[in-house]
Amino acid sequence: MVEDKKLGSRLFHITNYTLLGFIGLITILPFIHIIAGSFTTTAELARKPFVLIPTDWSLDAYRFVFSTDTIFRGLANSIGITFFGTMFSMFISCLMAYGLSRRDLDGRNVIMFFVVFTMLFSGGMIPTFLVVKELGLIDSYLALIIPYTINAFNMIILKSFFQNLPEGLEESAKIDGCTDFGIFFRIVLPLSMPVLATISLFYAVTYWNTYLPAILYLNDSDKWPVQVILRQIVVLATGLNVDDSGFEDSAPPSQAVKMAVIVIATLPVLLVYPFLQKHFAKGAFVGSIKG
Repeated sequence: MVEDKKLGSRLFHITNYTLLGFIGLITILPFIHIIAGSFTTTAELARKPFVLIPTDWSLDAYRFVFSTDTIFRGLANSIGITFFGTMFSMFISCLMAYGLSRRDLDGRNVIMFFVVFTMLFSGGMIPTFLVVKELGLIDSYLALIIPYTINAFNMIILKSFFQNLPEGLEESAKIDGCTDFGIFFRIVLPLSMPVLATISLFYAVTYWNTYLPAILYLNDSDKWPVQVILRQIVVLATGLNVDDSGFEDSAPPSQAVKMAVIVIATLPVLLVYPFLQKHFAKGAFVGSIKG
């Protein structure tokens, strides 16, 4: 009987590891293909629709993408929008979440109803555009931040986390003469680093991937974030012909340019994620199940 249990346990672990390994392989192969394809020549991409290790290495796609200073300006714009947008969103979201987590706040259930309501219904593109226009935010970076300051889902996770912090901490702080703002900044926030790191990453990825709002609200191309610039590069690369290219044999392959664009757009987030990974799973798990 004991041997049968051990055999069943081994079979379960073998099946489990095999299945998870297969799923992991399926997940990571597209990333490898994108990176390899961005370093591949036109001829090889024509021969092999799916490339994992390039035979003929080429930097033509990256040379084309970085051929002007426009891409660097777009990167600078995106970094600024992401940094200031994330800081502002976290500040406002944390204040609102902490207020709604207080059980002695009058009308908090009504406010929460309106918050949840926005997760199901929104004003839509045209009403939002008209509001932004009437506020005088057209062609301003604030148009990419203020309308998207608070994400209801992120705020609810923060609220759930704050709500389950020990009440004794706040009571002790009040006995020592600490104000509500003092409790929030000196006790609540330092104890909430896992969930703060998680929600910060959520907001940062959202701001970094800003595309449609930039198209709608920014008329000055010098203010475009990198996502819009990369889209323009892809369109330009697709429309190139051999005679117009500045390369020896042919124009940079449009497919390789698309892959290079994906790598450039994804790389900053991948570089940031390892620093937040130790907080990520814990913050998302605790903030979503408590309360």
